[in-house]
Amino acid sequence: MKERGIKDYAMVLLKGIGMGASDVVPGVSGGTIAFITGIYDELITSIKSINAHALKLLFTGKIAAFWKSINANFLCSLFLGIAISIFSLAKLITYLLTHEPTLVWSFFFGLVLASTWFVAKGIQAWNWKTVLGFLVGGVVAYYITVASPAETSTRLAFIFLCGAIAICAMILPGISGSFILVLLGKYFYLMEAVYTLNVVVVGVFLLGAVVGIACFSRFLSWSLRRFRSLTLAVLSGFMLGSLNKVWPWKEQVEAFTDGNILSTGKNVLPDSHLLVPIVLMVVGFLLVYILQRISEKKGE
Repeated sequence: MKERGIKDYAMVLLKGIGMGASDVVPGVSGGTIAFITGIYDELITSIKSINAHALKLLFTGKIAAFWKSINANFLCSLFLGIAISIFSLAKLITYLLTHEPTLVWSFFFGLVLASTWFVAKGIQAWNWKTVLGFLVGGVVAYYITVASPAETSTRLAFIFLCGAIAICAMILPGISGSFILVLLGKYFYLMEAVYTLNVVVVGVFLLGAVVGIACFSRFLSWSLRRFRSLTLAVLSGFMLGSLNKVWPWKEQVEAFTDGNILSTGKNVLPDSHLLVPIVLMVVGFLLVYILQRISEKKGE
């Protein structure tokens, strides 16, 4: 694991805030932010390191060894940033998505488009396997974006399951955990639980997330280690396919889900008001480019 100072952990905290802001938006993944800021592999490896050996160190009183073995300084800084972002931005993001959806989606469209390009750059060799993986990832992501939201149970067992499923999407570049929650019919329910401080619901959801991420991170770490180019091809396909969700111009259709009216609809051609959305797309694209350049320089 990397040796860091206070300034470095402050930067990790800021990256966590970026991840949290993205995870709140139903269509953008915090994993995308982790990838473009250069902390994705470390995040997956650190989560995976929370295993039986690490827990044995904890329960036998070897706190310092446990802390170091799971890269806890990094994880705490990152998840603190995510928590700060989610609890402070949840109401703001839902407000903007309701009142200025085109502008919000324009910014994230540019961000995801640029992220797709940078993730695909990491593929060392394009062959039939990576091309197939890219196509499969794109098709699966596109299908998810056009799936209809469902009306589902509010039982705690289902909230636990939602946490386990959504966290997997949250650490995947491409489809967001928030959008998965929309499909599961629990996005608004959980957003309300967050800003009304419903400790039971939030706690059960987080418990499900912990179990889900503990299992999925091991699979993802193994895939990146053994089949990195193929895994990156699938992930970049996911991100490209997810652009359907963040296309800014839509013909709005109201769908009733999670006890709320969810504004959704099919993509349409841009209207006459193009300047501001295009500027925001460029800003999103340039933000990714700048973050990527900074990460590359720090890696040299």
